[in-house]
Amino acid sequence: MARLNEAERVALVQRQKTRDKYTATSLSVAGVLGFLIIWQVVAASGVLSERFLASPMEIVRLFFVKLVDPSPDGATLGVNILSSLTVALTGFVLAIVIGVPLGLFMGWYRGFDRFVRPIFEIVRPIPPVSWIPLTIVWLGIDLRAKAFIVFFAAFVPCLINAYTGIRQTSPVLINVAKTCGASNFTIFRKVGCPSAMTMVFAGIRVALGNSWATLVAAEMLAADSGLGYMIIMGRQFARADIVILGIAVIGVIGTLFVAVLDVVENKVLGWKKQ
Repeated sequence: MARLNEAERVALVQRQKTRDKYTATSLSVAGVLGFLIIWQVVAASGVLSERFLASPMEIVRLFFVKLVDPSPDGATLGVNILSSLTVALTGFVLAIVIGVPLGLFMGWYRGFDRFVRPIFEIVRPIPPVSWIPLTIVWLGIDLRAKAFIVFFAAFVPCLINAYTGIRQTSPVLINVAKTCGASNFTIFRKVGCPSAMTMVFAGIRVALGNSWATLVAAEMLAADSGLGYMIIMGRQFARADIVILGIAVIGVIGTLFVAVLDVVENKVLGWKKQ
């Protein structure tokens, strides 16, 4: 390394990063393939009946069949996915739009914090699923009802992490901004909010998992379409393959959501890595 010039050092480091990336990707792919192979072997060995455990190949075949066949739950797979995505994204986006700014303001303005915190502390411990019966009474089982349940599940982590993130803003940065004559709101906007973004995205990640899981629970109890509804119908008709397909689709969509969130986070917080 001591004999290399600057350009050669940069190229060497970049090649090392590329090799590390390919190694990590290869290990991830190997892990998934290994899991699928073990699953296929166990299903083919007859240790468990096909009634209880369908093989991966059977799930793939069922995936294409369910794209056009609405049985047994009365909707095709595409309709169920679209229904779940509509509800999940509606509640999730509303939780971000309301929860993140509210948490930032509570963390920065002490008077506002004292005004809102008692109400929040009363509502926070209530499990999202416990709202389902009352929501059905208020709103029925349409989009608004399920979106409200998802919103509540995602709202709490969004607010808490935004609140914690802005409270951890460095006092040194705040004092420097005050010395330069910046107003309190300017410091909040240009120092506090950027400083809190790492925690904000951590909260959004938790909210994403909460909203997706709560959506499935809500659809199992009160819905006429969606992936959760498809799973519960598969259970009622003793179709383990339908249940496994629903679980697999939920997992794949959740992984795609996380990947998209990673891209957004890298774009927003790219300045921290420079």
